[in-house]
Amino acid sequence: MSARGAADGPVDADADVDLDAPVVLAVDLGPGVRAGFTTRAGGVSPAPWDSWNLGLGVQDEATRVRVNRARAAAWLGAPVAFSTQVHGTDVVRVGSPGGPALDAGSPPDSVGDADALVTTGAGTGLGVLVADCVPVLLADGDAGVVAVAHAGRRGVDGGVVGAVLEAMRAAGARVGRVRAAVGPSACGSCYEVPASLRDEVARARPATWSTTSWGTAALDLPAGVVADLESAGVESVVRVEACTIEDDRFFSHRRAVRQGTTTGRFAGLVAL
Repeated sequence: MSARGAADGPVDADADVDLDAPVVLAVDLGPGVRAGFTTRAGGVSPAPWDSWNLGLGVQDEATRVRVNRARAAAWLGAPVAFSTQVHGTDVVRVGSPGGPALDAGSPPDSVGDADALVTTGAGTGLGVLVADCVPVLLADGDAGVVAVAHAGRRGVDGGVVGAVLEAMRAAGARVGRVRAAVGPSACGSCYEVPASLRDEVARARPATWSTTSWGTAALDLPAGVVADLESAGVESVVRVEACTIEDDRFFSHRRAVRQGTTTGRFAGLVAL
């Protein structure tokens, strides 16, 4: 996996970051595909959304968010479709006949309620917004199919990974050729939940069972996503080993709540 700034060298977690320069962790999903995960650095929003907030639903001014989204589109090289994420398993195919089209004049979150997006359209970008949940990017470059999924606790439990892979297959992808990247998210050592909830989720997704570093019940959602991808037949899976709760390069809802404030959203981005 490569972890790179927008146009520079590797991102150093301990280095000072120029907030005027968007910083993206690029991932390799094969020839003809551009993909990566944004960080907090490179936007125009003030604290507590500082600075590259891409979420419209977190009380940041919409005009600033749209500037930030334009910077994401510039990095990706295509306008980006975002959905309204509802912690479910519904998939929207963007740009398909009869489906929602991405219009440069429309609001950037205009494709409706969904937690996964698929497209076969070159020049159409897809985005997934997170701040502790798991962002998943997928591509079958040979078939010309890319997708994103928002895998929170309810999405993982409900099978959002299987749903997006099935939608990719329906669009012409072969699961054995799909390459996937599992992005920065709350890790199994930090994502504390009630023991009863851990047990409930782990019954269907055993890989999610975890314990915090302080000894309480937890869920390892990224491990659950990786397990679902591999069990479905995805052979190339990259996991970005960064915990959003611990790593302040990324927005974290849980960290913000502990600090008594709100925060922004970063994104996973992919395009043909």
